[in-house]
Amino acid sequence: MLTCSKLISGGQGLAQALIKRAPTVSLDWDVRQKSRFQTEDSSGRVLSVFLQRGHVVRGGDVLVADDGSLIKVEAAPQTLLRITACTAHGSPFDLTRAAYHLGNRHVPIELKPDHLKIEPDSVLAEMLRSMHLIVNTVEEAFEPEGGAYGSHHGGSGHSHGDDHGHSHGHHGHDHSGHDHDHDHGHGH
Repeated sequence: MLTCSKLISGGQGLAQALIKRAPTVSLDWDVRQKSRFQTEDSSGRVLSVFLQRGHVVRGGDVLVADDGSLIKVEAAPQTLLRITACTAHGSPFDLTRAAYHLGNRHVPIELKPDHLKIEPDSVLAEMLRSMHLIVNTVEEAFEPEGGAYGSHHGGSGHSHGDDHGHSHGHHGHDHSGHDHDHDHGHGH
């Protein structure tokens, strides 16, 4: 069993030839959020991964094993909800509204110019459909945003204050939405 305690973000600084030859691990989002996990690479080696707490592993990152070998991380396809604007009953701005409402609920979300992706949730799917959005189940890789309070790799212990010498923490307030039933008869 090999131990991996180092991560090179996006393989930065490594020769592409080395990354291409490296064995791979295909990991879903749930595993890539953990700082400690065990997996098997494409060459059959068992890896014990011990990363600094707060780090998030992304597709394209490279793990370095204790023997110096490299292992390329791939974001594994997983079941997701793909959210797109309904051209018949809405506009592309509806995606911005959806991202706002999902963010208020602290839902991990992948933002793309023409769609959003979230993990499956039937209540959220119904809310999004009521907002004139098309929600489809897909099997794709998931790379949600890192969030405003962390780096791309989930950084921790580091905050930015404002120009007045105080930071903006999370204030206690209600994030519950207002549900409205809308039947538009377009079957999305």
